[in-house]
Amino acid sequence: MTRYQTLFSHLRQHQAGAFVPFVTLGDPTPELSLRIIDTLVQAGADALELGIPFSDPLADGPVIQNATLRALQAGVTPERCFALLHTLRAKYPQLPIGLLMYANLVVNPGIDTFYRRCAEAGVDSVLIADVPLEESAPFHAAALRHGVAPIYICPPNADEALLQRLANHSQGYIYLLSRAGVTGAVNADLPPLRHLTQRLRELGGAPALQGFGIRVPEQVRAALDEGAAGAISGSAVVNLIAEHLDDPDQMLRQLHDFVQTMRAAARP
Repeated sequence: MTRYQTLFSHLRQHQAGAFVPFVTLGDPTPELSLRIIDTLVQAGADALELGIPFSDPLADGPVIQNATLRALQAGVTPERCFALLHTLRAKYPQLPIGLLMYANLVVNPGIDTFYRRCAEAGVDSVLIADVPLEESAPFHAAALRHGVAPIYICPPNADEALLQRLANHSQGYIYLLSRAGVTGAVNADLPPLRHLTQRLRELGGAPALQGFGIRVPEQVRAALDEGAAGAISGSAVVNLIAEHLDDPDQMLRQLHDFVQTMRAAARP
């Protein structure tokens, strides 16, 4: 079984959900970024979603855009990110690690080369935010060649045809959008999505993780109640980094408490 399959199987046995934090690799510096990720794992993160900094992050709101800018200003490059990924895989051999990124960073080194490097670094999945499913064929093929799960987004207005394509192409998990728009917008009331999670299950799709706007424990519980296998939280995590740039120890304490609380909401 893959790391994702092992994780979701374990969680199902315990009637629990996954809590998956997102951070940008290298934010605010490569050294502190590693301490941040260590803290997320120690606090109980079930998997990691990690961003590789890109100069034009169209799908991201200001919080994650600023994280990207901090990382780039600290000299973070894709090369440095892969070095961090190798370190993380050596430290956490069983933890699912996914990348959330933009096509330019995949195309520049060559699509096959990029996925080969992902496999060598122990990356489990890659979600390319600006490549829709209908344009994903070369990325999908390269991912499968190298044993990396291609992740696709299910929008809240997905129709039956898209749900069938998602179920047929999905591996690892399906990223279920709470709402349209960019990351980080504040809206405590997330729309009902049970009809999507139920249909994806009926079609044999990978488990759905709900993301966008997840910032409080009640939203994690709501995602599970709507049939998601877990929740992804990005802007709320990254915001804690931004708020404590001048006090790294306090930053790490806040991150630890946040992840612990959110993970507890995913447990029965």
